Amino acid sequence: MKAFITGGVGFIGSALCLELLECGWRVDVFDALTYAAAPGTAQLLRSRPRCTVTQGDIRDRSALRAALDASRPDVIFHLAAETHVDRSIDAADDFIATNVTGTFEVLEAARALSGSAAGAPVLVHVSTDEVFGSLNEADPPFNELTRYDPSSPYSASKAGGDHLARAWARTYGMDVRISNCTNNYGPRQFPEKLIPLMVLNAMRGAQLPVYGDGSNRRDWLHVEDHARGLRLVAEAGEADSVYCFGGGAELSNIEVVRAICDQLDKLRPARASHHELIAFVADRPGHDWRYAIDASKAKGALGWTPKADFGQGLFETIDWYLSNESWWAPLVQRYSGAARLGRG
Repeated sequence: MKAFITGGVGFIGSALCLELLECGWRVDVFDALTYAAAPGTAQLLRSRPRCTVTQGDIRDRSALRAALDASRPDVIFHLAAETHVDRSIDAADDFIATNVTGTFEVLEAARALSGSAAGAPVLVHVSTDEVFGSLNEADPPFNELTRYDPSSPYSASKAGGDHLARAWARTYGMDVRISNCTNNYGPRQFPEKLIPLMVLNAMRGAQLPVYGDGSNRRDWLHVEDHARGLRLVAEAGEADSVYCFGGGAELSNIEVVRAICDQLDKLRPARASHHELIAFVADRPGHDWRYAIDASKAKGALGWTPKADFGQGLFETIDWYLSNESWWAPLVQRYSGAARLGRG
């Protein structure tokens, strides 16, 4: 099997590349190599047999179509996206351009392959649970039939891409499969997201900023479990179907931050506990209170189940950052001046 992966140098995209390569696939990556694409990750993928990395923007129609025509994949995994809510609040332009217009270009490029000798590839469109909005305490988890109700420019742009993917499947008869996942964690995540930000701030004795009172709840999914699920969507999923992936580890943001501090107090003890670095800051606009996923369909239809225990997975993630300063140090140095690099 051969895959063409947009955004393959990103956090989830690179985990998917490694999963597919481990299972014998060939992988062609098409990535704009923006701020979130770490040079160390690109180097890792380029070092692997059966994997190519091409720099290109999905909004560049001619470049995208040329790359797809050269690849002739069995499956297109579309992961290229702007993903950080805080950045979307500050400047939504890139989110609309990449997540909506870029998705349109990917869909049209895939459709253009339909009449070729190789035939139309399967297209797996990778989305987020944030398109569903926010849950209250007593609400059941999101599932494949949950109504869309996005709260941020980021989630609205991802919802727009999802709607395009559904429409192209139904109008043009394309084999499009959509996935929605909860918060991912694991190695090689850009340090604007909650877990790596807290780990790296704590390591240098900096403040650990947590939005509001830290009660906002998220369901945590290890990125390697997610990558395995995406592979199964391609191998065993059905056309015009949706699959939701969750880790079954629903915790408040402050619980996660305190768990990180507990681990660091053992792994990197300092004069004072890392808990003393926690600082509650003004909440961000439109902050969804709770996300949770019912992954029953993926478990039943695909035979998927999350393998990672959150406690052990968090420990291994923290240990990875402690052991891989050469990967994250250039990123922190380059982007430490940004107005927002992620909070709880």
